[in-house]
Amino acid sequence: MLLAAVLEPGPRPIAAGARLLVERDGSRTGALGDAELDALVAAYSASAFARHATETVYVIPAGEAGEEESEPSATRSALALSTRSRAGATAIYLEVVEHKPVFLVVGAGHVGRSLAKLADFLDFHVVVLDDREEFASAERLPEADEVICDDFEEALGRYPIDANTHVVMVTRGHKQDELSLRRVLGRGAAYVGMIGSKRRTGAVLEHLLAEGYPAAELATVRTPIGLDIGAETPEEIAVSILAEVVMLRNGGAGGPMYHRRG
Repeated sequence: MLLAAVLEPGPRPIAAGARLLVERDGSRTGALGDAELDALVAAYSASAFARHATETVYVIPAGEAGEEESEPSATRSALALSTRSRAGATAIYLEVVEHKPVFLVVGAGHVGRSLAKLADFLDFHVVVLDDREEFASAERLPEADEVICDDFEEALGRYPIDANTHVVMVTRGHKQDELSLRRVLGRGAAYVGMIGSKRRTGAVLEHLLAEGYPAAELATVRTPIGLDIGAETPEEIAVSILAEVVMLRNGGAGGPMYHRRG
């Protein structure tokens, strides 16, 4: 849910501390004391959920909204929300309240093991799934919060996947990847990635497209997976994949930040 609280009333006749809760389905609890502001925050919530936002926004005239500011056209409001500080403006604190993000690793080989270590370091709730007992063990994967030894299809069919779940398929073969992908598609995961070459992963996607899976849904699968950093070792591949997950989760661009004037 999205929590909205009035920090500074500014020129509006509302009380500091007034709160509004907006669920992902758009339902609301509470109020900020101004119906127009409530509608504006509700419309803004979609982008806030997508960014897992924790921020302070300021109420400004819609005509002053820039590219990084929000003016949801559906509200047809004379107001907009801006993340830029405005002296004297109404200030509203926004926070997306959700469970710890889940990082679900399908496949517990060398890359899967490295992914579990790095995802744990980044404070994800780490889940590792494999159908081989010698690979899927708590002793071998101490960083994982959950280790599941089961059939890929059955385990993924049972596992709760939502908009805060990141699924990475790094199994031992394209057959297992394809079976796993079938169980993940269409369930609203924040991230779905599949390791492999362009030829191998392209064949999997073409196969599923021919079976009737929606092209738009298949287009969301990140494959080949990760950012292009020249990764070769399992540890480097894990860095590449987690970098892409963090980039998309936080709305980054993925380019170098190096800069020198002139």
